[in-house]
Amino acid sequence: MTLYPAIDLKGGECVRLFQGRMEESTVYNEDPASQAAAFEVAGFSWIHIVDLDGAFAGAAVNGEAVDAILKRVGSKAQLGGGVRNMAAVERWLEAGMTRVILGTAAVSDPDFVIEACRTYPGRIVLGVDARDGRVKTEGWDGDSAETPASLVKRYEDQGLAAVVYTDISRDGALAGVNVEATAKLAEEAAIPVIASGGVAGIEDIKALKSAHENIEGVIIGRALYDGRIDTAEALKIAG
Repeated sequence: MTLYPAIDLKGGECVRLFQGRMEESTVYNEDPASQAAAFEVAGFSWIHIVDLDGAFAGAAVNGEAVDAILKRVGSKAQLGGGVRNMAAVERWLEAGMTRVILGTAAVSDPDFVIEACRTYPGRIVLGVDARDGRVKTEGWDGDSAETPASLVKRYEDQGLAAVVYTDISRDGALAGVNVEATAKLAEEAAIPVIASGGVAGIEDIKALKSAHENIEGVIIGRALYDGRIDTAEALKIAG
């Protein structure tokens, strides 16, 4: 199982939000590139990057910070937040991003998502952010009638690399990951699922690893920054 340390960008800084609320953010590092380098040195092979401002704006806002990360580290990286057209997909993949995450566009512009998947097979990730069983969009500020399963089913035969499933109510809250909902989606999906939201400690990693073989990885944020998870132990457990 892959561990993805999270770098969430707001105003050019590395922050963590509480349940997706932009007004409730904590700054952990003013230099995201140095944070990415620290994760790489610690032994992580991937970095999960989110342009929070971009998610609301619908276009890249923290592009300079993302470029700095890509220049600083050799780790694989995936980026979400504000990627809403082919030009944005191409810009980031050509800049060295391993994968890009499409979330809001999956609801609002399915033709674009299908085109991206077919143009870049294995390099597009579907971002499924849900609260109370419904998919949220536009930086978690917009509503949709989609359920996580219905959205995944729409695209699972298009060449997606994976699905990032986030339980918004638990994100940044250290309340424990929603193992049951993640495992349910993993069972229904024909593509790997990456868990996100609420990881509080090593026990969450253990629970996810044993919950379903289709859970490919887990994104870790606040618990890592707060020192609640020992990196060496987590990586050993993940295998």
